[in-house]
Amino acid sequence: MANVNYQKELEKLIEGQQKAGRVPRLFLHACCAPCSSYVLEYLSRFFSVTVFFYNPNISPKEEYEKRVAEIRRLISEMEFLHPVSLVEGEYKPEDFYEMAKGLEDVPEGGERCFRCYRLRMEEAARLAEQGGYDYFTTTLSISPLKNAGKINEIGQELSQIYKVEHLPSDFKKKNGYKRSIELSHEYGLYRQNYCGCVFSKRESMEKQRQREEEEKCECGSKMQ
Repeated sequence: MANVNYQKELEKLIEGQQKAGRVPRLFLHACCAPCSSYVLEYLSRFFSVTVFFYNPNISPKEEYEKRVAEIRRLISEMEFLHPVSLVEGEYKPEDFYEMAKGLEDVPEGGERCFRCYRLRMEEAARLAEQGGYDYFTTTLSISPLKNAGKINEIGQELSQIYKVEHLPSDFKKKNGYKRSIELSHEYGLYRQNYCGCVFSKRESMEKQRQREEEEKCECGSKMQ
């Protein structure tokens, strides 16, 4: 799975849909407005998109509400070739904490994150099947810190369970991540400094503290 070029797979799929003159319906799980910006700019040219904001991992609640407000604003301000709408999922942090039991100290990017991908993607797949969508996918693969291979592997597994096609993705490719930063500046989007959960925030704060300590040491060395 690791050597698959998911961007090329996506382009091939889009080409086939365009040749057939179809505009498929896509149920798109979104983690935040900055990550969604480029993904929506790109996919809305080929799909009718329902953005699904479902992120019980985000903590505290004020942070969650801030991210919901930003994606709502982004969708209202961006112009799209095909319709884009927003559905907000249930915010139940207890579901995330139940999933994370025993994995609280696993470093960012490990098994806890993989289970978090699945938690959110499974709800997207379930609702995509219920809603009769042609495809489901997630914006998560745009982040350089997220494992695109694992995201697509989970998507394929869920596709078999829920009988709705998973749209392959590695949105960071073709300067996707760079474009998301440009769009974030263009729309003045709030860009969070941690993924969302209390564990990622703790790790982010610890790394920041270490950087500050290192800078102090460097300054001290230069002054001696």
